[in-house]
Amino acid sequence: MTKKALILLEGNMRGTGLLFVQAALRLGLYPITLSANPAWYDYLAAESIETIRVDTSNVDSLIQECSRLHATYNIAGITSVDESFYASVGKLCRHFDLPGPNPASIERCCDKFVQRQTLAEGGVPIPAFRMATNATDLESSAAEIGLPVIVKPAVGSGSYGVRLCRNLDELAEHTSYLLGGKHTWPSSPRILVEEFAQGPQYTVEIMGNEVIGIVAAEYGPLPHFVYRQFTFPAPLSDDEHQRIADVSLSCLRALDLGWGPTNIELRWTKRGPVVIEVNPRLPGTPDPQLVHLAYGIDLVAEHIKLVVGEEWDLRKRHSQTAAARFLVPDRDGTLDWIDGEGRAAAVPGVAEVKFYVNTKTPIVRKGDYRDCLGYVTAASPSLAETEVILQRAVHSISWSITPFLTPGNQRPLVSQVRI
Repeated sequence: MTKKALILLEGNMRGTGLLFVQAALRLGLYPITLSANPAWYDYLAAESIETIRVDTSNVDSLIQECSRLHATYNIAGITSVDESFYASVGKLCRHFDLPGPNPASIERCCDKFVQRQTLAEGGVPIPAFRMATNATDLESSAAEIGLPVIVKPAVGSGSYGVRLCRNLDELAEHTSYLLGGKHTWPSSPRILVEEFAQGPQYTVEIMGNEVIGIVAAEYGPLPHFVYRQFTFPAPLSDDEHQRIADVSLSCLRALDLGWGPTNIELRWTKRGPVVIEVNPRLPGTPDPQLVHLAYGIDLVAEHIKLVVGEEWDLRKRHSQTAAARFLVPDRDGTLDWIDGEGRAAAVPGVAEVKFYVNTKTPIVRKGDYRDCLGYVTAASPSLAETEVILQRAVHSISWSITPFLTPGNQRPLVSQVRI
């Protein structure tokens, strides 16, 4: 009998890729990953997943490879965990007559400047914004909007290259970083300068046109945007929840989305919900795990069902409060040790303890998602109880970082951190 294959374009090194592989196997599918370099994803070898090396930036090469696979397998669906390949997924699905997203909508959404233009035209509340391609443009854009401003690449994810610039010195420093060769650009530099929308941040999880729930997101210290904690569902009044949901659905209409998963980041400001970003994909870990812990909905499995043309089920199985705390270092250096995984996992109510790093790893903070050493998730019937569980778990984790040698510091001190 011919195997029903799920084709995955690229993977993910921090957990979501493994969730897709595991969910595909549970659903009786045979996952095959197409990647420019399969060695990037250690879980593929660990799970004995078939991988094929191919230029994933070239749609014609992908069509050729999928056509070759079609001679051996029944290709049931094609998808990706990586937003940057999601437009290619849509093109492949159209070529092979498979369910998939509209590639034009995805491309429009993945360009943050075009996305904002489209949202503005659709009447969606967003921050004031400008586009800059050089230092002069950037400075004049910031002056027009008024400091502080958010400065970020027009294409990217995970807060990569994103910074709050509160004064001219910070603006000059980040301009130098983005345009001085330290930031990697996929093409010519295009920088988005936008108003700093101040207020609590939320992420809305959507599948199709259905709002599944809203996550409360907390950051660490500014000027960077490194997540500290997620809480699901967010503690909101019925009116706040409805207003956020209404604005989120207006984003789908403006951007012509509505097939498959979308997660929308926004802030609750003085004028209510203001949309920061629309991401036409499933969120990364640990968001899917939190939704599963809180409501019993497996976002990854339900997405795969949609991809292969099966009926999905987004009904809540139960209702709990789930939260994740991220483990973030407060300095650069060499990680001597990290300890407490077993103790944290043993705390009743803890669902997962995940470390991304090994001992002797150089720690160089970049001010984005890559700074996280790992996370802890927990769930219980109430927010207060979940907070207590999470606090007990993270307090049992500690690590030691030896600062790098510098000309003025020939005798580095070991810093032991307990969260």
